[in-house]
Amino acid sequence: MPVSNYYQERKFCPACDRYVRFLQSLDESFCVECGSKVRLFSPKDHRAFLRSLKPQGRPGRKSDKRVS
Repeated sequence: MPVSNYYQERKFCPACDRYVRFLQSLDESFCVECGSKVRLFSPKDHRAFLRSLKPQGRPGRKSDKRVS
């Protein structure tokens, strides 16, 4: 399991529009360059992450209808 290195971690700053180093408080994180609140993902990366969580369908099931 990789060990996290705080000095290499980055979060997305909407004000700077890029991934930046940040300062962490108990509840929030802030950009070290401009002081704005940062987020874990950029909007584009967040959409891609959410798409990756959607189920891709169940293999082997053609229909939910039952034939009597």
